[in-house]
Amino acid sequence: MIITISREYGAGGHSIGKSVAKELGVEFYDRDIIRATVKESGVETPEVERVEEELTRSQIFWRAISPNGYIDLQDNIRAIEKSVMLELAAKGSCVILGRCADVILAQAGIPCLNVFLYADDVHRAVRVSQLIDSKNPNEIQKAMKKHDLARQTFYEQFTGQRWGDSRNYNLSLDTGFLGYDACVKMICDAARGAEALQA
Repeated sequence: MIITISREYGAGGHSIGKSVAKELGVEFYDRDIIRATVKESGVETPEVERVEEELTRSQIFWRAISPNGYIDLQDNIRAIEKSVMLELAAKGSCVILGRCADVILAQAGIPCLNVFLYADDVHRAVRVSQLIDSKNPNEIQKAMKKHDLARQTFYEQFTGQRWGDSRNYNLSLDTGFLGYDACVKMICDAARGAEALQA
């Protein structure tokens, strides 16, 4: 079973995804996709990472009014990433974090369990404080808003679907309320159950 995980910034997506992969004995893909993309495209790593989740609203505006003048580095990177992701999925069961994997795999007719992880601002702030190494409430809030907006804009631009809408996922979990361990168990149980139904 392939599991895709979308997440709010600071909701523990990376930690939970790695734990799920370990529990199920499958591969976990996150930055690996970026590295593979860089290898295929020849684009420098910092540029890929910048483009990867930072499609801004102003860029969308300029692209809409002047599509011929817009340098489509983002579309090129997305096309390469899509190809890489489909290759990884073809290898067998795995966990893929972010990168619009849920929609890419669905469009390719590949069955997967799509998960969205979220938490309230208090729980996320604790994690974000560690991620950015800051205890400044303003910096923490700014980081949360920046990353969430980037992910939302990126997802919605490339999929046409609403990021975080529970109807787009098979499982939406509040990691702050449930805790990471419970979320890992629920995702693993759901994956095993879905796989049994498809067998």
